[in-house]
Amino acid sequence: MTTQQNSSTSKIFDLLKQAIQGKELDFTQGSMRRAVLLLAIPMMLEMIMESVFALVDLYFVGHLHNSSEAIQTVGLTESVLAIIYSLAVGMSMAATAVVARRIGEKDPVAAAKAGMQAILVAVAFNLALSVAGFIYASEILMLMGASASTAAAGTPFIQIMMCGSTIIVLLFLINGIFRGAGNAAIAMKSLWVANVANIILCPILINGFGPIPAFGLTGAAIATTIGRGLGVCYQVYQLIKGNGQLKIKLTYFIPQSQQIISLLKIAVPAIFQFVIASCSWIFLAQLVATTGGDHGSAGYQTALRLMMFFMLPAWGLSGAAATLVGQNLGAKNLKRAEDSVWQTTKYILIYMGIAMVLCLLAGHYFISFFTDDVLIQQVAARGLNMMSAGFLFYGVGMVMTSTFNGAGDTTTPTLINFFGFWLFQIPLAFVLAKHFNMGPDGVFIAIPVAETGIAIAGYLLFKKGSWKTKQV
Repeated sequence: MTTQQNSSTSKIFDLLKQAIQGKELDFTQGSMRRAVLLLAIPMMLEMIMESVFALVDLYFVGHLHNSSEAIQTVGLTESVLAIIYSLAVGMSMAATAVVARRIGEKDPVAAAKAGMQAILVAVAFNLALSVAGFIYASEILMLMGASASTAAAGTPFIQIMMCGSTIIVLLFLINGIFRGAGNAAIAMKSLWVANVANIILCPILINGFGPIPAFGLTGAAIATTIGRGLGVCYQVYQLIKGNGQLKIKLTYFIPQSQQIISLLKIAVPAIFQFVIASCSWIFLAQLVATTGGDHGSAGYQTALRLMMFFMLPAWGLSGAAATLVGQNLGAKNLKRAEDSVWQTTKYILIYMGIAMVLCLLAGHYFISFFTDDVLIQQVAARGLNMMSAGFLFYGVGMVMTSTFNGAGDTTTPTLINFFGFWLFQIPLAFVLAKHFNMGPDGVFIAIPVAETGIAIAGYLLFKKGSWKTKQV
């Protein structure tokens, strides 16, 4: 018995070691369980690092003397940046789908070309958005429901974050390229680099250190931008080094209209898919700010950050389905593509179940760590309890979305999001918050109800199987 336990433990450690070290493998054959875990472990760790970014900022910002305004500014800015994230994630989905399909077809040159064309398109689009965001920073915060004092204090923060948004796009997109190629470990390590830098720089630039002055809230934006910038530098180094299947050449950056059109056919619905979701979150944030005031808004943003801390690793886990579906469809192995979805769903339900229990039992302890304001704590605790009740359905919805996106069918989840968020979640939240005078609590209830509907719709459309015939 002891020998069997030692053998099992050894196998687990070998799997963890291989997953973290990173190696481009052929995921179109071999153990499905092993394939999911080799992709999911680094993807989950990558997303944990992304969520740590938000929590590090929240911790240091939450302990400033004007914590209510500061937390609100960070939260509202993140809601606006969600539009940028939509561009980044949308292009990342397109890159992952096309790169994975080409890798499955054993054509790494076409995979590398597709990845570089995606970078070209994404950067061009984002530059226009970042300029507009910098110019109208104060007006954006006011439009989101911030008070005049919060908008005045938060303008430098949002301006710096908007200027650094191209870095955010590159970080997401290049990681999507690596994931499509099956090397999720490089994507994970780039977030490690970014996070270590952010954790070191945040307290220094916010509170000051030696000759370095205290920048307060603005320091958080500077630290985050520098940290993510270093993460992108690591990604570029790995692309230039070209030890894996993706070997880049400068000629791959020459615009190729046919490749760009092919990418945009996948990317545009994917971008709208996340814009729809992001706009819904923006509306909810504005609704909470107007019905719950500064403390209600800060409480909502605190609860949302903690919820995302647990949900982002699940997004990483669901990303394994996207890569496996893309590569196996490329290899014409439809059954293996479907099996990968069920295996990923099994793991994500286990993870989300554990996360739900932690939030329901210990959520108030997590919240008290990030803010000392009792009023903020009360709102955040209620919000976290209500929103985390739907974690299992969130997990199923994530896997279904990743499956469609990995197959290159980005239109289906876009339509699901449109009906689920705009035609159901937003009206429900508005009615509960305004007409039933529930304020922020109405928003907290609408979120899990809508996400449950989205998960059920995704599952039913997955069972139809039309995603298996998508040509990329």
